[in-house]
Amino acid sequence: MSFPLFHRPGTIVFLDDDPDYLEMLAMVLPRQWHVKLFLRPTDCISYLQQEPPFWEADAWHQQQMVDRWREGKPLIPQLLAYWTKYSERYAATRVCVVDYSMPGMDGLQALAELVEWPGARVLLTGQADEQVAVRAFNRGLIDQFIPKQSPDISRTLIDAVNELLRTPHVRHAQIWRATLSPQNHALLRDPGIINDLRTYVESRWIEYVVLGDPFGILGMDANGKCGWLQLETREGLGALAELAEVEGVARITLGEIRQGRKLANLELRQALGGAGEVELASAFELGAEGKLLAALFPLAASHCPNVASSYANWLARQGKRQVHD
Repeated sequence: MSFPLFHRPGTIVFLDDDPDYLEMLAMVLPRQWHVKLFLRPTDCISYLQQEPPFWEADAWHQQQMVDRWREGKPLIPQLLAYWTKYSERYAATRVCVVDYSMPGMDGLQALAELVEWPGARVLLTGQADEQVAVRAFNRGLIDQFIPKQSPDISRTLIDAVNELLRTPHVRHAQIWRATLSPQNHALLRDPGIINDLRTYVESRWIEYVVLGDPFGILGMDANGKCGWLQLETREGLGALAELAEVEGVARITLGEIRQGRKLANLELRQALGGAGEVELASAFELGAEGKLLAALFPLAASHCPNVASSYANWLARQGKRQVHD
């Protein structure tokens, strides 16, 4: 297990032949989710079968950023430009939740039609269907199954979908792993660091990418405000202080950098064009052993995507949740 290298919101699709159940979901599911509700399997299948070309195009855009990075183009401004231009990336369905017991076509038959669609699959089952679901899970046909008779089914469902949303698509993870050094990757597999990073990042951002050059996390909140969580090993503090000294940082501050009390935004500044003064931010430890330090540098509004490209703005344009009948 390692810290997810890529995360963004996406659409969650529900398919169930009970309109009252779908109406209940429309009311209780988190408002920050973009939800599509389908009564008919054919409509749901048709909707999702249109998505694979979009997934491919989006992965291609991300791979192009990494390829250009290999040629010397910084990743941070590329990602900021991508976030500004491609707000429809939020429309891609991340999770599909399907009821097993439906007339005409059961849930597994519906999911079997989605050969190319790469999202996560959840099956809702009745008591009589549980063994069917277990076999489907063991065969890799679904990512999770949830008995409809579970106590507090709404909370169980929300928790399950949230966990699946935390897991990036394999293709995305592979693309961004290429920017990490073996040492970076090893640090992001430390359970304490994973826990601390998850708590910190999820409380601030709805979208982020972990980068290895420079090492850190570029994140954005629902309103389009961006920040850079710089990550630094204790072994790298000396080199960071030396670079800060070249940039004219005061000697007393250099001592704080060497001791791990502050970090300087030198690599972020360079990636964004090198303008402005060097900024310093208080550092904090990640993980029980404190092997990794972090400091947050908010980005100026001029570097962030405009408000029109934000997730909050995109979600507001999608209109009221309704059952597609």
